[in-house]
Amino acid sequence: MSTFPKAVIFDLDGVITDTAEFHFLAWKQLGEELGIEVDRELNEQLKGVSRLQSLERIIAAAPEQRVLPTEELQRLAAKKNVHYTQLIQSVSPDDILPGIDTLIKELRIGGIKLAVGSASRNAQFVLERLELTGAFDYVVDAANIKYGKPDPETFIHAADYLNVPYEACIGIEDSAAGIEAIKRAGMFAVGIGSKESLRQADYLVPTTNYLDMITILAKFSQWNSEA
Repeated sequence: MSTFPKAVIFDLDGVITDTAEFHFLAWKQLGEELGIEVDRELNEQLKGVSRLQSLERIIAAAPEQRVLPTEELQRLAAKKNVHYTQLIQSVSPDDILPGIDTLIKELRIGGIKLAVGSASRNAQFVLERLELTGAFDYVVDAANIKYGKPDPETFIHAADYLNVPYEACIGIEDSAAGIEAIKRAGMFAVGIGSKESLRQADYLVPTTNYLDMITILAKFSQWNSEA
């Protein structure tokens, strides 16, 4: 196994930029319209999963059990996306999270391929607002992914497109579902957040400020040598 990675796959929301907060506000607004409280605790269960999966979890949290037809679920999911896209109109390069811009530049200088593996169908638009579209070799289109995180398809799809072996990839995530997806893909997982929620991460930092290329590469090399 190689002791040097050939690709790094970034999640978008909560890793590159904090549009995760906009998702929360959009789900909260939809929840209010449905008479369901979407609080921070419930929102943690929505991170990293698809729009329809998130909606199903919100409906399951309702005081009274509801069964909605597929057409209604799709309508509500689309309505949430309208709320979200209105909120992200204000996104700019100033919203790139601390340390991410430097990490991307250093990885590119090192000849490492870069991809975005997001559950969001708005990933391309957000990257355009951040002026980062040219920084990545590939952006996974969530519309072409059959299974959302924690299924590994998003990360496997990115690695296959880049023609990089899974064990030579690093995934960076801030959600438990995302970390599980990385591990199920057979990749090295970098987690951003708390040890309590990201137990499966191979390397963990509390915030993006602590993401350092040299340290990540050293941890990856150690992980590969122990495999």
